[in-house]
Amino acid sequence: MDYCIETIEYKGLEIKIYPDMDAQDPRADYDHLGHMVCFHRRYDLGDKHDLKHDDFEGWKEMSEYLIKEERAAIILPLYLYDHSGISMRVGSWVGHAQHAEWDSGQVGWIYMTKEDAVSNWGKGRFTKKVREKAEACLRSEVTEYDQYISGQVYGYVVEDEQGYVDEESCWGFFGYEYCVEEAKSAADWMATEKQEAMDKEFAEQLRENVRLAHFERCSELIAA
Repeated sequence: MDYCIETIEYKGLEIKIYPDMDAQDPRADYDHLGHMVCFHRRYDLGDKHDLKHDDFEGWKEMSEYLIKEERAAIILPLYLYDHSGISMRVGSWVGHAQHAEWDSGQVGWIYMTKEDAVSNWGKGRFTKKVREKAEACLRSEVTEYDQYISGQVYGYVVEDEQGYVDEESCWGFFGYEYCVEEAKSAADWMATEKQEAMDKEFAEQLRENVRLAHFERCSELIAA
């Protein structure tokens, strides 16, 4: 198990948060609506594709190709920040990270076809609202991918005071806050199960005490 990055005391339990060093690549292992086309000399980024960066005179020409040939209806620029690790966002990093003027630049595009947008949100029509939902979906996919490449995928373990580990402990949560939220949900369930078990044990003990007291009282009456 990897090193614990934080321990949270919660409802008499311990939640331990760990980095997920075996996280799945969301672009390769999960379904998605966006198509992420990236180019980089050192990093293998985004989706698999057959395009070559040298076949285009610039990013503008490439975007025109994607719109015309790949039917991209919503298309957003992808920028990579490479400084003690890598991180990706939609749009320039300038103004959002230190030394971004030198340590960042465009690496590709993410796009969605009109057909995919309409089939998911449009009921046959490509409206302004459909476009907004499609763009929000693409931005969400980029956020998820950024969490993957920047090491922001986590797992949790929930332990009681005896060190018992909850079988609901889980891995593969994209984003620290999401992981903590799910860990607390598991801890809530574990705490409830523990309390119910204690209540049941108490009730059984109480019934046994009543039975013994009744038996002793009957014995006293018989002896009298």
